[in-house]
Amino acid sequence: MRIVGLMSGTSLDGVDAAWVETDGERVGQLGPTVTLPYEPALRRDLRRLLELAPGIAAEDPFLLDCTARLTDRHAAAVARIALEAARAGLPEAELVGFHGQTILHRPVRPGDGRNARGYTWQIGDARALAQATGLSVAYDFRTADVAAGGQGAPLVPVAHAALAAGLPKPLAVLNLGGVGNVTWLGPEGELLAFDTGPANGPLDDWAKRSLGKDYDKNGHLALAGQADGAVLGRLMAHPYLAQKPPKSLDRLDFDRALREAGAQSLSPQDGAATLVAFAAVCVAAAARHFPEPPLQWLVAGGGRRNPAMMRALAATLSEPVRPVEVTGWNGDALEAQCFAVLAARTARGLPISFPGTTGAPRPLLGGQVLGGLL
Repeated sequence: MRIVGLMSGTSLDGVDAAWVETDGERVGQLGPTVTLPYEPALRRDLRRLLELAPGIAAEDPFLLDCTARLTDRHAAAVARIALEAARAGLPEAELVGFHGQTILHRPVRPGDGRNARGYTWQIGDARALAQATGLSVAYDFRTADVAAGGQGAPLVPVAHAALAAGLPKPLAVLNLGGVGNVTWLGPEGELLAFDTGPANGPLDDWAKRSLGKDYDKNGHLALAGQADGAVLGRLMAHPYLAQKPPKSLDRLDFDRALREAGAQSLSPQDGAATLVAFAAVCVAAAARHFPEPPLQWLVAGGGRRNPAMMRALAATLSEPVRPVEVTGWNGDALEAQCFAVLAARTARGLPISFPGTTGAPRPLLGGQVLGGLL
């Protein structure tokens, strides 16, 4: 199948899109990729939605407006991919993998009680996207897993396994978006995956408050500061780091912990350095849950472009830390490519979540498919 995978992550920076040929088990040709940044107003409004989501009504006009604008941006990304694919002489896509934008993620967690129910919410209008593109759309990838008691995340490990079929194992694939997540791939096909902790999210918020910038470009702010040992120590005591997988996070889960640890009292430079150091510590804590150490860490997501983040990881981890580009992968498009794989699996009725990735009780199907030209 030829599929356009779409991903808008918790960093809220824009839409990544990728043309992929896949049957959901193997990956064939990888075609063009594009990134369409969100305009500042949409990014600001989506960030506001994260705070409003726990109490906002589904029919709220602000939410509906954000959903329509977000969907339009995704449709524009599909159109751009179609243009680039045609220029490259590639076949037209037949399916879109549409993750949408997560605004709330609350799976069942330790201590929630026997009758607790999980919840996850990704906005985006799949029907409108199908109408705009004329393509079938696979969407709603997380709901079934959360309803069955899984964490609803990470979902991309089975796609990592397909992409990494020829690489030496064990291998760790680390994605640093707003939240960090890792996939451990074992030599016998074992899969273990979970969210490591905060990554770019708190650092982006810090840069916004300190500099009025959307992110710490090239790690300049963090590289000019020193991590505060006292604040870092308090953050390292957070129970999430010791919690065994499966586990996953919402974009804002650590906001209270950061305030209580005293991060707000730090200088812009030291605060950024402390957040970078904490992201690296979270990754090191995650490695304690692996069945055996990886041969290397392959890093994707925006965090790999931050020299401060990559230096902190290299100093904290015992194994080599490299951007995924060393394998020939595209670190900016990787998650979009993965959702193309998940779309193929959804269309073929193959499971997308597993006990070792989300804590699902068994391998579970997920997602729905809408036809195009509705």
